[in-house]
Amino acid sequence: MDPQTLAVAQEIDFSMWGLFARATLTVKIVMFLLVLSSVWGWAIIFEKVVSYRRARQEAAKFDRAFWSGEPLDELYDQIGAEPKGRAQRVFAAGMTEWRRSHRDDGALIAGAHARIDRSMDVAIQKEAEELQRGLPVLATVGSTAPFVGLFGTVWGIMHAFIEIASQQDTSLVVVAPGIAEALFATALGLIAAIPAVIFYNKLSADASRVISGYEAFADEFSTILSRQLDS
Repeated sequence: MDPQTLAVAQEIDFSMWGLFARATLTVKIVMFLLVLSSVWGWAIIFEKVVSYRRARQEAAKFDRAFWSGEPLDELYDQIGAEPKGRAQRVFAAGMTEWRRSHRDDGALIAGAHARIDRSMDVAIQKEAEELQRGLPVLATVGSTAPFVGLFGTVWGIMHAFIEIASQQDTSLVVVAPGIAEALFATALGLIAAIPAVIFYNKLSADASRVISGYEAFADEFSTILSRQLDS
């Protein structure tokens, strides 16, 4: 290789900022969107990890209180009609409907068991929606980021070929910067997509386990109330 050409190539800035600064406007927009998607995805990941850990701890604490032998009415009076814990809200929904189903003479209104089950199902659905909020964003980033990065790569390579044609020079000085800028877009797409896919699968499984715990508790609670109704 010509020493002069090699010297010029060595002076080219191939740092991430240098690659971004030399890219065309279209590729810059692609890179910016990919970086933004990555940051957004990581924010959701950290928020969900903390939220699921808190939900499991709250559920375990409430489960101990529920099975401690304390009367359910007293437990309900302690936590109130609108508690902070997710498992507690499921319990409160059932207990609220249980109390509403009693007439003034103490007898139960017909269909109380079905209404209690429905109230807890609605509460579980609300908690499920809250737990799963943000996960579709991770799925979208994981599925689209590689293609967005590929679009930036194709656009960058096309621009590099235009530069080669205009300068009529295929030396390293002309080819390397354009190709590097183009491939950098693909790298950013993979950096955004890979963690999003991994954590989407993990967090979806975690959310399903938490929601299954609420459903199991609702079934157990419904069984307890059913015994009281039969008696």
